[in-house]
Amino acid sequence: MFGLFNKQKPVKIRGCGESRKYGIAAKDVKELLKKGCKLLQLPLSGAHVCLYADGTNVTEEFFQTLPNNTELVLLSGDQAWSGGVVYDIGQLLSTGLHSDDLVEAAKGLLSDEQAPKRRKILNDLLLNLDDRSELESREEDEDWFKGVDTRFKTKSAYMKFNCESRIRGYMKELGEATKSIQKAKVKAEFQKASECLGEMLKAARYNGCYFDRTEKEPDRLCTQEGWFTCQGSFDLDMCRSLHSINPYSSQESRIVFSTWNLDHRIEKKRTVIPALLEALQNHKSTDVNLNYFYRLLFTRENLKLVHIVCHKKGAHNLLCDTKKIYRQASTTDKGRQKAKGKKRRLM
Repeated sequence: MFGLFNKQKPVKIRGCGESRKYGIAAKDVKELLKKGCKLLQLPLSGAHVCLYADGTNVTEEFFQTLPNNTELVLLSGDQAWSGGVVYDIGQLLSTGLHSDDLVEAAKGLLSDEQAPKRRKILNDLLLNLDDRSELESREEDEDWFKGVDTRFKTKSAYMKFNCESRIRGYMKELGEATKSIQKAKVKAEFQKASECLGEMLKAARYNGCYFDRTEKEPDRLCTQEGWFTCQGSFDLDMCRSLHSINPYSSQESRIVFSTWNLDHRIEKKRTVIPALLEALQNHKSTDVNLNYFYRLLFTRENLKLVHIVCHKKGAHNLLCDTKKIYRQASTTDKGRQKAKGKKRRLM
C-alpha cells in the first residue's frame, strides 16, 4: 500500500516561454521541482510549477490527481503563466509564416485542444487567419460562393444584391401599409407617394452600393478590403464592443454577416410610415416632402449597420422632424397663388 503513494508519475515539463518540453517522472512536487530545476538550470529557491493549459498552480495534493503525461510549466521567482493557448497564439503570430502556413499551424493547435473556451479562441483566430478577401471572382474562391446563385460571378456583385434585397424589403413593407388604410382618397394618395418613393429608390439602384466594396468610399459602408464596422445601437455614437467583420473573407463570415442589421434609428414601422400616413390624411402626396421620407426609409441618414448584439428591438422613442414633413412653398407656387388672386379681382 505504501508503495502506491510513492509511485512516480510521468509528466511533461517546460520552462516559461520555452517551446521544448521534457519528460520527467516524480513521486511528488518536491521531487519534480528538484529534477526540473536541475534539467532546466533554474534556481530551486522560489521555483513553482503550474498547468501548461491554464496556469493553475500545482500543489502537492493536486499533483497526485493529475493524469499521466500532464503538461506543466516550471516557473522561477516572480514569473507567471497565463495559459498555453495565449503562449501558442503569441508564438504563432510572432513567426514570419505565410498566411496558408499560419492557418495550418492554427489548425494543428486546435486539433490538440480540448477545453471549450480555448477551442473558441482558436476557432476565432483561425477564422481571421483564413482570410481570402483579396479574391473576388467565383473561379478564384469557389468555397465562398457555396449556396450562392450561379448568376453571381463576383463577391461584390452578390454583396450589392444582398444590400438591395434588404432595401427592397423596406419598400415592400411600405406597400403592405396600404392594406390598413380605410379611406379611398387617403389610400390613393398613399399609393402615389409609394410609387414616387419607389421611383426614387430605383433611380438610386436600391442603394446596393452600401455593401459593395468596389464603390467609392463615401457610398460604401466597408473598407476597400471589405471590412465592416458596427456603428453601435441607435442611441449611441459608436459600438462599444468594436464589432467588425469581413464577409468577403470566407463563406462563414458571409453567412454570419447576414445576421447584422441595417437598423432604422427613427423606426420604420412604428414612426416613419405612420407619420407619412398621418401627413396624407388631409394633404396630397405632392404637398408632402417625400424626399425626407425617402431618406428616413432607405438611406444612411437614418440607417445604421449594427451587429445583432447591438440591435435594440425595443421602442427607439425618436420622432420625425415636423418641420421637414411637408414641402416648403416654392417661389413658383407663390407666384401662381398671386396670379390666381389677380384673376379673381379682375373677374
